[in-house]
Amino acid sequence: MTHTKGVDVTGKVVEKGVSRRSFLALLGGAVALSACSFQLRGQQNYAFKRLAITGGVPQMVARLERMVQGGSDTVIVKLWENPDATLNLSEGQGLRTLSLNAQGVVQEYELVYNVTYSLIGADGTLLIPPSQIALNRSMTYNDQYALAKQSESTLLYNDMRNDAVDQLTRRLAVVRSLHPTPGISPRAPLPTPPL
Repeated sequence: MTHTKGVDVTGKVVEKGVSRRSFLALLGGAVALSACSFQLRGQQNYAFKRLAITGGVPQMVARLERMVQGGSDTVIVKLWENPDATLNLSEGQGLRTLSLNAQGVVQEYELVYNVTYSLIGADGTLLIPPSQIALNRSMTYNDQYALAKQSESTLLYNDMRNDAVDQLTRRLAVVRSLHPTPGISPRAPLPTPPL
């Protein structure tokens, strides 16, 4: 047992101890987690180490850069700096009416957000063919609170953009090689998107 001295609330000096058993249990837990390939969310091992990003709005690109560089050893470079892969992005957003009241006034909207992306290797190999992430959120509406609802829609679009970036980083991680064998898919199947 390891002993340390401390002071309790009454001012008396007391000995505190950490048992060897507790220490070994903690060490065993850490070893078990590392043995099962436990990985913190956001920690990725991308096949490409230098990534260029084209398209997308500045808020999305900035978050994507932070997520990729902060969660891996991959760096974001410009197109002219010899990237290993180039990610092409485009995004769109829209609004649909979900429900009307008895007078024909809108009560609820559906906000729609989508990102189209593809990943191309330095040699022109299509690593991820053109794909799409589509998200939506519903929002109640009232003319009396038009300004507040405008702010709410902005927050919902930002939330969907962040969600799309999270999904995109996971989808980029399924690329296993920059030089796939002909006839074999360069990536594993995409996971089923959450509902």
